[in-house]
Amino acid sequence: MTLAPVRRELLATWGAAVAGLAAARLLSLVEPTGLLGANLAGVAALLFVLLPDRSVRRRGESWQEHGLPWWGLADGRTWRAWGRGAVVALLVCAVLLPAFLLAFRAFAEILPALPGWAARALAPYRSLPEPALRLPEGFALMVPVQILVVALPEELFYRGWMQGRWAATEPGRGITVLGARLGTGFFATQALFALGHLAVVPAPWRLGTFFPGLLFGWLRARTGNVAAPVLVHALSNLFLRTLEASFYR
Repeated sequence: MTLAPVRRELLATWGAAVAGLAAARLLSLVEPTGLLGANLAGVAALLFVLLPDRSVRRRGESWQEHGLPWWGLADGRTWRAWGRGAVVALLVCAVLLPAFLLAFRAFAEILPALPGWAARALAPYRSLPEPALRLPEGFALMVPVQILVVALPEELFYRGWMQGRWAATEPGRGITVLGARLGTGFFATQALFALGHLAVVPAPWRLGTFFPGLLFGWLRARTGNVAAPVLVHALSNLFLRTLEASFYR
């Protein structure tokens, strides 16, 4: 397997997904019911699954070969894989999320003192922080949406399919970080992950998703599947939404 054809396919599929999402976003601005704008995450989920699925099926592969630990609800392998992923995810979040809370609090205090252009580039927050523990509105529904509609499709596309296929073209190459082999495709995948977020909100601060992408990608490489990345991704998003609700009304 050579890198050039694989790279072209990955970039073309990513481009089609991002273009489709950007088109849906633009259409939502004039769509009168507001349904499309309220369901852009669902549009993204469909694009992130259906577009690479054509490649997977054409090659006679299965999604299990691209990191999806799923053999059916009645199969113990499914429960064991997701159980291990949940343990890893909880341990990672127990270590990193408290540190992120401290960083978010410090950032919230510093942001109002920055020049307006810098504040707008770094974050979407425009009001002064009012810290008080509050859950975001609709939190109960947000939990399954973050897991099934946001984290799972994105991780299947980026860390499962894209990162996995790219890594298969360069076996043995790259650097080893805490037991995970990270090659060129690892870093390219996280860069495309961040750039893809500009399709819906073209703001500089959206590029910050590159950094959690490094964590999700490392977990994929270290554990061999997307269970832990999916759960850490969802938990991180839920934690961030809670922080936003708790600091900004």
